[in-house]
Amino acid sequence: MQLSITNISKIKAQENLIIPEETSLQLPEKVLQFGTGVLLRGLPDHLINIANRQGFFNGRIVVVKSTSNGDTDAYTEQNSLYTLAVRGIDNGEKIAYDEIISSVSRVLSAQNDWEEILQCAANPDMQLIISNTTEVGIVMEKDNVHASPPQTFPGKVLAFLYHRFKIFNGDADKGMVIVPTELIPDNADKLLSIVLEQAHQHGFEIAFIEWLENHNYFCNSLVDRIVPGRFNKQEQAATEAKLGYKDELMIMSEHYSLWAIQTDSAKVKETLSFAQANPGMVLAADIEKFKELKVRLLNGSHTFSCGLAVLAGFKTVKEAMADDAFNLFITRLMQDEIADAIVSESISKEEAIAFSGKVLDRYRNPFIEHQWSSICMNYSSKMFMRNLPLFYQYAEKKSAAPALISLGMAAHILFMRSQKKNDASFYGDNGEPYLISDPNIAWYAQAWQQNGKETIVASVLANKELWQSDLNEIAGFTNEVNYWLQQLLENGAKKTLQHIQTKTPAE
Repeated sequence: MQLSITNISKIKAQENLIIPEETSLQLPEKVLQFGTGVLLRGLPDHLINIANRQGFFNGRIVVVKSTSNGDTDAYTEQNSLYTLAVRGIDNGEKIAYDEIISSVSRVLSAQNDWEEILQCAANPDMQLIISNTTEVGIVMEKDNVHASPPQTFPGKVLAFLYHRFKIFNGDADKGMVIVPTELIPDNADKLLSIVLEQAHQHGFEIAFIEWLENHNYFCNSLVDRIVPGRFNKQEQAATEAKLGYKDELMIMSEHYSLWAIQTDSAKVKETLSFAQANPGMVLAADIEKFKELKVRLLNGSHTFSCGLAVLAGFKTVKEAMADDAFNLFITRLMQDEIADAIVSESISKEEAIAFSGKVLDRYRNPFIEHQWSSICMNYSSKMFMRNLPLFYQYAEKKSAAPALISLGMAAHILFMRSQKKNDASFYGDNGEPYLISDPNIAWYAQAWQQNGKETIVASVLANKELWQSDLNEIAGFTNEVNYWLQQLLENGAKKTLQHIQTKTPAE
């Protein structure tokens, strides 16, 4: 039996399966979504589905498939229904349930159904545009917004808004809320600037420009949820057998979710009423705090620990978290050092500790195979972007070099010790060769050749092309990193991890 509206009533109720009520399939279309990717299906579409079940928002989503890859046949066959398998840890407890998502009403192809998409602009219930067109979607390129369809995502947004402006004669109440989820800084600000520039290039009337700027709300947002996507064939078959139906669109996500949207507008908050049903949603005038927490505690701890994990022989995050010594390392790294470094007027120590607890739950998720080798890609640039401020902030606040941050940096330096092989790639060795994918690896390899173990730390920390500063100038940092590098060289990563229970900074 295939998942579809016709077969919904035939699906047997069972524990941990959420089946939509028939009334949810009749709700009006209120959202236009650009993108069919798993992040959108696993986060915004899910959050709207939760709200609809609880009587908030009460609207469905028209999805625009922007790329020419693939087709919409599976969506058509399943009436846009799909199963989201939520798997994770919350406060140490396993979470596992399956939810049939009914918040998507239909999926249209920008290439084939552009006129039908524009007709959505005439729908008075339409309130919200969301998107995830990847980082390359929000770029300024020449476009013809009168084409069917325009080629660029900003061009499509502009064409839709201009059509709505014309249909409703510039009615101020018919402006839209636009929330991009692309993972770039100030995503909505950038989108608005491009849409405005294209509007000027096309010579649109001043009345439209004013309506665009004053009665539409472009809101920066930050999303965070791991959505691995489809199960492997074995897991898919087992899940379908348990549920009693086939689902070509089934995907899996972790339990944790964050969607922080920057706004202080009452109209936007009213439009985003589904936030009331979702503790993972934040509507705030400033979302920088949430970016800082995510980048430093989640991404930053990943980067401090990935090299150490590989050197210790761990393949996946969940495998490393099952090791008591590694678990202690990453817990203390976040709660004793990174948290202290980022405390500010907007972030309390309690908030940082609470956020780190959520991160630890995510790291311990037994349902996700998160490979350390993938996390180590572009290692040096990640260390710079995510962690450079922490070196300075901790030293300034504590007047000491951070022990575990320094261990993470020492592991980074040792991880990058490599040899160039016949395939022109660089490989490190932790007892078995591992591929290093980093644009700066040739420099690291040369630095290791030119320096002994006593001087390599100072050489790496002094490279201003990597760090835009000389990290040797941070009091005690060179000595602390060097201490840990010698421990790693002499004792190996696993024994070094055992040592952190007794080591204190600058010991």
